[in-house]
Amino acid sequence: MKIDTSVQIGSLTLDAPVMMASGTAGYGTEMAPFVDLSALGAIVTKSLAPYEWAGNPAPRVHPTPQGMLNAVGLQGPGIEYWLDKVLPPLIDTGATVICSIWGRSLEDYQLAAEMLADAPPEVVAVEVNLSCPNLEGRGSIFAHDIELSRNVIAATAACGRPRWAKLSANTDRIVDVAHAVHEAGAEAVTCVNTLLGLAYDPDTLATTLGAGGGGYSGRAMHPVAVRAVHDVHAALPDLAIIGVGGVASGWDAVEMFLAGASAVQVGTATFADPRAAANVQRELVEWATKRKIRRISDLSALV
Repeated sequence: MKIDTSVQIGSLTLDAPVMMASGTAGYGTEMAPFVDLSALGAIVTKSLAPYEWAGNPAPRVHPTPQGMLNAVGLQGPGIEYWLDKVLPPLIDTGATVICSIWGRSLEDYQLAAEMLADAPPEVVAVEVNLSCPNLEGRGSIFAHDIELSRNVIAATAACGRPRWAKLSANTDRIVDVAHAVHEAGAEAVTCVNTLLGLAYDPDTLATTLGAGGGGYSGRAMHPVAVRAVHDVHAALPDLAIIGVGGVASGWDAVEMFLAGASAVQVGTATFADPRAAANVQRELVEWATKRKIRRISDLSALV
Protein backbone atom coordinates (compact mmCIF):
# COMPACT_ATOMS: atom_id res chain seq x y z
CA MET A 1 0.00 0.00 0.00
CA LYS A 2 1.39 3.38 -1.00
CA ILE A 3 0.67 5.97 1.65
CA ASP A 4 -0.24 9.57 0.84
CA THR A 5 2.41 11.64 2.63
CA SER A 6 1.09 15.07 1.62
CA VAL A 7 -0.06 17.46 4.33
CA GLN A 8 -2.12 20.64 4.24
CA ILE A 9 -0.95 23.69 6.18
CA GLY A 10 -3.45 26.46 5.63
CA SER A 11 -3.48 27.15 1.89
CA LEU A 12 -0.17 25.34 1.35
CA THR A 13 0.23 21.68 0.46
CA LEU A 14 3.55 19.98 1.17
CA ASP A 15 4.42 16.65 -0.43
CA ALA A 16 5.90 15.29 2.80
CA PRO A 17 5.13 15.79 6.50
CA VAL A 18 8.58 16.43 8.01
CA MET A 19 10.65 19.61 7.78
CA MET A 20 14.05 20.68 9.05
CA ALA A 21 13.49 23.29 11.75
CA SER A 22 14.89 26.80 11.66
CA GLY A 23 18.28 27.31 13.23
CA THR A 24 19.34 23.66 13.22
CA ALA A 25 20.31 23.03 9.60
CA GLY A 26 21.95 26.33 8.68
CA TYR A 27 20.47 27.58 5.44
CA GLY A 28 19.88 24.09 4.07
CA THR A 29 22.65 23.34 1.60
CA GLU A 30 24.86 22.15 4.46
CA MET A 31 22.61 19.08 4.74
CA ALA A 32 22.57 18.19 1.04
CA PRO A 33 25.48 15.70 1.25
CA PHE A 34 23.55 13.69 3.84
CA VAL A 35 19.87 14.01 2.92
CA ASP A 36 17.82 14.25 -0.26
CA LEU A 37 16.35 17.65 0.61
CA SER A 38 13.70 17.35 -2.10
CA ALA A 39 12.20 14.34 -0.28
CA LEU A 40 11.45 16.33 2.87
CA GLY A 41 8.44 18.55 3.35
CA ALA A 42 10.60 21.69 3.46
CA ILE A 43 13.75 23.29 4.77
CA VAL A 44 13.10 26.13 7.21
CA THR A 45 16.05 28.50 7.04
CA LYS A 46 17.91 29.91 9.99
CA SER A 47 16.07 33.11 10.93
CA LEU A 48 17.07 36.11 8.84
CA ALA A 49 16.85 39.81 9.60
CA PRO A 50 16.73 42.55 6.95
CA TYR A 51 20.37 43.26 7.85
CA GLU A 52 23.52 41.36 8.72
CA TRP A 53 23.67 40.44 12.39
CA ALA A 54 26.72 39.28 14.35
CA GLY A 55 24.92 37.33 17.06
CA ASN A 56 26.00 36.85 20.67
CA PRO A 57 29.46 36.50 22.21
CA ALA A 58 30.94 33.03 22.70
CA PRO A 59 30.43 30.52 24.19
CA ARG A 60 27.19 30.04 22.28
CA VAL A 61 26.28 26.40 22.94
CA HIS A 62 26.21 24.31 26.11
CA PRO A 63 25.27 20.59 26.14
CA THR A 64 22.83 19.19 28.69
CA PRO A 65 21.97 15.52 29.43
CA GLN A 66 18.84 15.59 27.27
CA GLY A 67 19.51 18.48 24.91
CA MET A 68 21.36 21.76 24.69
CA LEU A 69 21.32 25.42 25.59
CA ASN A 70 22.13 27.87 22.84
CA ALA A 71 22.60 31.60 22.64
CA VAL A 72 23.85 31.98 19.09
CA GLY A 73 21.85 35.17 18.89
CA LEU A 74 20.36 34.79 15.41
CA GLN A 75 23.65 35.44 13.64
CA GLY A 76 23.07 35.81 9.92
CA PRO A 77 24.08 37.51 6.67
CA GLY A 78 20.81 39.36 6.09
CA ILE A 79 18.02 38.71 3.62
CA GLU A 80 19.61 40.45 0.63
CA TYR A 81 22.76 38.32 0.81
CA TRP A 82 20.66 35.17 1.40
CA LEU A 83 18.50 35.83 -1.65
CA ASP A 84 21.50 36.51 -3.85
CA LYS A 85 24.09 33.99 -2.68
CA VAL A 86 22.54 31.30 -0.48
CA LEU A 87 19.08 30.62 -1.87
CA PRO A 88 20.01 29.69 -5.49
CA PRO A 89 22.12 26.63 -4.58
CA LEU A 90 19.46 25.56 -2.09
CA ILE A 91 16.83 25.70 -4.82
CA ASP A 92 19.13 23.64 -7.04
CA THR A 93 18.84 20.75 -4.55
CA GLY A 94 15.10 20.56 -5.27
CA ALA A 95 14.21 21.63 -1.73
CA THR A 96 10.99 23.37 -0.82
CA VAL A 97 11.99 26.44 1.19
CA ILE A 98 10.38 28.21 4.13
CA CYS A 99 12.14 31.47 5.00
CA SER A 100 12.25 32.30 8.71
CA ILE A 101 12.47 35.99 9.58
CA TRP A 102 13.11 37.95 12.76
CA GLY A 103 13.50 41.53 13.89
CA ARG A 104 14.02 43.83 16.85
CA SER A 105 11.10 46.10 15.97
CA LEU A 106 7.91 46.08 13.94
CA GLU A 107 9.74 48.02 11.24
CA ASP A 108 12.37 45.27 11.02
CA TYR A 109 9.71 42.62 10.46
CA GLN A 110 7.92 44.76 7.90
CA LEU A 111 11.12 45.40 5.96
CA ALA A 112 12.06 41.72 6.06
CA ALA A 113 8.66 40.81 4.61
CA GLU A 114 8.95 43.43 1.89
CA MET A 115 12.38 42.12 0.90
CA LEU A 116 10.88 38.66 0.35
CA ALA A 117 8.01 39.85 -1.83
CA ASP A 118 9.88 39.03 -5.04
CA ALA A 119 11.57 35.85 -3.79
CA PRO A 120 11.45 32.84 -6.16
CA PRO A 121 8.33 30.65 -6.01
CA GLU A 122 10.34 27.87 -4.32
CA VAL A 123 10.08 30.01 -1.18
CA VAL A 124 6.57 28.84 -0.45
CA ALA A 125 5.97 30.40 2.96
CA VAL A 126 7.46 32.66 5.61
CA GLU A 127 7.84 31.56 9.22
CA VAL A 128 7.78 34.62 11.48
CA ASN A 129 10.00 34.02 14.49
CA LEU A 130 8.26 35.86 17.32
CA SER A 131 10.66 34.77 20.07
CA CYS A 132 12.82 37.88 19.79
CA PRO A 133 13.21 40.83 22.17
CA ASN A 134 11.40 44.02 21.20
CA LEU A 135 14.09 46.63 21.69
CA GLU A 136 11.51 49.39 21.38
CA GLY A 137 9.44 47.85 24.16
CA ARG A 138 11.94 47.43 27.01
CA GLY A 139 13.12 44.06 25.73
CA SER A 140 9.80 42.23 26.05
CA ILE A 141 9.58 39.10 23.90
CA PHE A 142 7.15 39.48 21.02
CA ALA A 143 5.72 35.97 21.47
CA HIS A 144 4.92 36.66 25.14
CA ASP A 145 2.67 39.59 24.31
CA ILE A 146 -0.66 39.14 22.56
CA GLU A 147 -0.82 42.55 20.91
CA LEU A 148 2.86 42.64 19.93
CA SER A 149 2.46 39.26 18.26
CA ARG A 150 -0.67 40.40 16.46
CA ASN A 151 1.08 43.53 15.25
CA VAL A 152 4.12 41.67 13.94
CA ILE A 153 1.99 39.32 11.85
CA ALA A 154 -0.06 42.23 10.52
CA ALA A 155 3.17 44.01 9.59
CA THR A 156 4.49 41.09 7.51
CA ALA A 157 1.70 40.79 4.95
CA ALA A 158 3.91 42.26 2.21
CA CYS A 159 5.85 39.00 1.82
CA GLY A 160 3.02 37.86 -0.45
CA ARG A 161 2.92 34.24 0.68
CA PRO A 162 1.52 32.22 3.61
CA ARG A 163 2.84 33.23 7.02
CA TRP A 164 3.42 30.93 9.98
CA ALA A 165 3.90 32.39 13.45
CA LYS A 166 6.52 30.61 15.56
CA LEU A 167 5.32 30.68 19.16
CA SER A 168 6.96 30.35 22.56
CA ALA A 169 6.07 27.92 25.34
CA ASN A 170 7.41 30.40 27.89
CA THR A 171 4.01 32.02 28.34
CA ASP A 172 0.72 30.89 29.82
CA ARG A 173 -1.00 32.91 27.07
CA ILE A 174 0.08 30.77 24.13
CA VAL A 175 -3.52 30.02 23.14
CA ASP A 176 -4.43 33.70 23.22
CA VAL A 177 -1.32 34.56 21.21
CA ALA A 178 -2.19 31.86 18.67
CA HIS A 179 -5.69 33.28 18.32
CA ALA A 180 -4.33 36.81 17.85
CA VAL A 181 -1.80 35.91 15.16
CA HIS A 182 -4.40 33.87 13.30
CA GLU A 183 -6.75 36.85 13.30
CA ALA A 184 -3.88 39.01 12.00
CA GLY A 185 -3.24 36.76 9.02
CA ALA A 186 -1.09 33.81 10.08
CA GLU A 187 -2.26 30.66 8.30
CA ALA A 188 -0.48 28.44 10.82
CA VAL A 189 1.48 28.48 14.05
CA THR A 190 4.70 26.63 14.79
CA CYS A 191 4.65 25.18 18.31
CA VAL A 192 7.13 25.72 19.86
CA ASN A 193 10.41 27.58 19.99
CA THR A 194 13.06 26.87 22.64
CA LEU A 195 12.44 27.20 26.36
CA LEU A 196 14.37 29.77 28.38
CA GLY A 197 17.24 28.16 30.30
CA LEU A 198 20.34 28.96 32.30
CA ALA A 199 23.42 27.01 33.42
CA TYR A 200 26.55 27.80 35.44
CA ASP A 201 30.15 26.63 35.10
CA PRO A 202 31.33 24.73 38.22
CA ASP A 203 34.86 26.13 38.01
CA THR A 204 34.31 29.78 37.15
CA LEU A 205 30.82 30.06 38.67
CA ALA A 206 29.93 32.19 35.66
CA THR A 207 27.12 31.38 33.26
CA THR A 208 28.14 28.82 30.64
CA LEU A 209 26.94 30.97 27.74
CA GLY A 210 28.48 34.28 26.79
CA ALA A 211 25.09 35.95 26.67
CA GLY A 212 24.05 34.59 30.07
CA GLY A 213 20.93 32.54 29.48
CA GLY A 214 19.84 30.81 26.31
CA GLY A 215 17.23 28.68 24.59
CA TYR A 216 16.82 25.09 25.76
CA SER A 217 15.98 22.42 23.20
CA GLY A 218 16.16 18.67 22.85
CA ARG A 219 14.37 15.47 23.81
CA ALA A 220 13.44 16.56 27.34
CA MET A 221 11.21 19.36 26.07
CA HIS A 222 9.18 17.08 23.78
CA PRO A 223 6.25 16.60 26.21
CA VAL A 224 6.10 20.38 26.71
CA ALA A 225 5.87 20.90 22.95
CA VAL A 226 3.23 18.18 22.56
CA ARG A 227 1.17 19.83 25.31
CA ALA A 228 1.44 23.21 23.57
CA VAL A 229 0.25 21.68 20.29
CA HIS A 230 -2.62 19.95 22.09
CA ASP A 231 -3.77 23.08 23.89
CA VAL A 232 -3.67 25.30 20.82
CA HIS A 233 -5.47 22.69 18.71
CA ALA A 234 -8.15 22.15 21.37
CA ALA A 235 -8.89 25.86 21.47
CA LEU A 236 -8.45 26.57 17.74
CA PRO A 237 -9.21 23.33 15.84
CA ASP A 238 -9.30 25.06 12.45
CA LEU A 239 -5.81 26.56 12.81
CA ALA A 240 -2.97 24.59 11.21
CA ILE A 241 -0.14 23.73 13.61
CA ILE A 242 3.42 22.67 12.90
CA GLY A 243 4.75 20.65 15.83
CA VAL A 244 8.39 21.09 16.82
CA GLY A 245 10.30 20.31 19.99
CA GLY A 246 12.27 17.20 20.84
CA VAL A 247 11.21 15.31 17.69
CA ALA A 248 13.85 12.63 17.12
CA SER A 249 11.88 9.53 16.08
CA GLY A 250 8.87 8.51 14.07
CA TRP A 251 6.85 8.03 17.25
CA ASP A 252 7.73 11.54 18.41
CA ALA A 253 6.23 12.79 15.15
CA VAL A 254 3.14 10.60 15.59
CA GLU A 255 2.57 12.15 19.01
CA MET A 256 2.58 15.61 17.45
CA PHE A 257 -0.05 14.54 14.92
CA LEU A 258 -2.18 12.91 17.62
CA ALA A 259 -2.07 16.19 19.57
CA GLY A 260 -3.34 18.10 16.53
CA ALA A 261 -0.34 19.01 14.38
CA SER A 262 -0.63 19.20 10.60
CA ALA A 263 3.13 18.66 10.07
CA VAL A 264 6.30 18.44 12.14
CA GLN A 265 9.78 19.88 12.21
CA VAL A 266 12.98 18.20 13.38
CA GLY A 267 15.41 20.51 15.14
CA THR A 268 18.09 19.72 17.70
CA ALA A 269 18.30 16.05 16.68
CA THR A 270 19.92 17.26 13.44
CA PHE A 271 22.98 18.44 15.37
CA ALA A 272 23.65 14.85 16.45
CA ASP A 273 22.67 13.27 13.13
CA PRO A 274 22.27 15.29 9.92
CA ARG A 275 19.98 12.52 8.63
CA ALA A 276 17.57 12.90 11.55
CA ALA A 277 14.72 14.53 9.62
CA ALA A 278 14.85 11.89 6.89
CA ASN A 279 14.93 9.12 9.49
CA VAL A 280 11.96 10.58 11.36
CA GLN A 281 9.99 10.81 8.13
CA ARG A 282 10.84 7.22 7.17
CA GLU A 283 9.86 5.91 10.61
CA LEU A 284 6.64 7.93 10.58
CA VAL A 285 5.61 6.51 7.21
CA GLU A 286 6.54 2.98 8.32
CA TRP A 287 4.43 3.34 11.47
CA ALA A 288 1.42 4.53 9.50
CA THR A 289 1.85 1.91 6.79
CA LYS A 290 1.93 -0.97 9.32
CA ARG A 291 -1.39 0.25 10.67
CA LYS A 292 -2.87 0.55 7.18
CA ILE A 293 -3.33 4.30 7.52
CA ARG A 294 -3.68 5.61 3.99
CA ARG A 295 -2.86 9.28 4.58
CA ILE A 296 -0.47 10.88 7.04
CA SER A 297 -3.01 13.67 7.42
CA ASP A 298 -5.43 11.12 8.91
CA LEU A 299 -3.26 10.69 12.02
CA SER A 300 -4.74 13.69 13.76
CA ALA A 301 -8.19 12.11 13.53
CA LEU A 302 -7.17 8.93 15.39
CA VAL A 303 -7.94 10.38 18.83
